[in-house]
Amino acid sequence: MPDGFCSSACFLFLLPDPFQEEMFICLLLQLFFSCSFSTTEDGGDSRRDFSQGSDSKEYCLSDRDIVEVVRTEYVYTRPPPWSDALPTIHVVTPTYSRPVQKAELTRLSNTFLHVPNLHWILVEDSQRRTALVTRLLRDTGLNYTHLNVETPRNYKLRGDMRDPRIPRGTMQRNLALRWLRETFNRNNSQPGIVYFADDDNTYSLELFEEMRTTRRVSVWPVAFVGGLRYESPKVNAAGKVYGWKTVFDPHRPFAIDMAGFAVNLRLILQRPQAYFKLRGVKGGYQESSLLRELVTLNDLEPKAANCTKILVWHTRTEKPVLVNEGKKGFTDPNVEI
Repeated sequence: MPDGFCSSACFLFLLPDPFQEEMFICLLLQLFFSCSFSTTEDGGDSRRDFSQGSDSKEYCLSDRDIVEVVRTEYVYTRPPPWSDALPTIHVVTPTYSRPVQKAELTRLSNTFLHVPNLHWILVEDSQRRTALVTRLLRDTGLNYTHLNVETPRNYKLRGDMRDPRIPRGTMQRNLALRWLRETFNRNNSQPGIVYFADDDNTYSLELFEEMRTTRRVSVWPVAFVGGLRYESPKVNAAGKVYGWKTVFDPHRPFAIDMAGFAVNLRLILQRPQAYFKLRGVKGGYQESSLLRELVTLNDLEPKAANCTKILVWHTRTEKPVLVNEGKKGFTDPNVEI
């Protein structure tokens, strides 16, 4: 590679935008002539046979490599600019205090920052909105609503069959539904989608574009649930959901994970009686307790290539081992983690 090439390439990124195109063309010409026509001091051809074990990176980069480097100059706007042409996705996330809470919410917010027209409704299971979550939300730059409601202690305890504890996050999701109904009237013309996203799951950006066209209730597979690689709606040749690929109680009205469906906001507003039931609902039936108030099986809209693609994973963060902290704590408790 001729002397000065690296300095020229670096100089490209220091120039103002109007000069970059001209400089880029010059660099490509310089690269072409230096790679194709340069000779050694004794007049021989300086081109090497890269197939004989030498590393091509030592010599000349291809034009394609240069173009890829230039592309990294594009700066992504986070979050994307708001568009009146897109429905708003209202993402409801219950959360609770634990050592990995901030890490989980940071990871999740980094995903949401890439989704246009997203409104994050974060609901803490606590007596008051905590400073940790307040700061995190403020620093993300996302559009958000911060709520809190504490699950009563007797609901958290595992009781007998007559009084089992309710699944975590139920009261928080219900508060978000109430907030939506109080904020938007039943005749609201603003298009929107409601999605329940737990703070420890993993979401593909494609998932949010899939759900954005939901007319009533859309559904898709979820990985790592029910002791399976994935659970999924069964879809027939006509594109209709007729059952469920699951081992756990497949005869549930809607045998689907919380991460596996989205609801049109207008439907939520039109059915004020639709909530997640707190009492008399067995494990795995929370989703059904809401959906049966909204739609029938025939109304479901399969997404993700007719439920053949995995776009959400029911992941779990390993609980950190903090045995060396001791009872009094070894590290500074004022340092937020």
